[in-house]
Amino acid sequence: MTITGEWGSEQVHEKIPLVPQTIDRSRSLEQLDGHSWPDPPPDTTAMVMNIHELRRRPVGLLEPHELARLIGQDIGLPWLLPLAVEFLRDTAPRQAAGGWYDEDLLYAVVTRRPEAWVDIPASARELRDTVTGLTDLSRYVKRELEAFLSTRPEEV
Repeated sequence: MTITGEWGSEQVHEKIPLVPQTIDRSRSLEQLDGHSWPDPPPDTTAMVMNIHELRRRPVGLLEPHELARLIGQDIGLPWLLPLAVEFLRDTAPRQAAGGWYDEDLLYAVVTRRPEAWVDIPASARELRDTVTGLTDLSRYVKRELEAFLSTRPEEV
């Protein structure tokens, strides 16, 4: 699969390899996908600079809001979606007990194209199982979650 994104005045083309069963969290997205992006132009936006910096950080050190930012830009999905699903799964019991839940990350995850899940069906299944127990989601997240679930067959 080839993903194309526009970053400043340059085009970036990523050839995404199949995802291994386990992700080496000590490696960066650049190391995992084998593609180093050139430094962004000095007059680029803070968002583009941040994305470039996050691609160079070990994926195991990414915070949920950083995962949401990268995932929302369709960057590193084969590696980051499984990590995000793991985080959402691990924090779901707190939400059910009345605690805070990261809706920004959930929104970023469930709004990815169905094709993003083709090579990671176990993560899609795990997300489907995780979100069935969530309550008190905002209306806009609930709408996107329902759309995600409608695109995922039960047997996935």
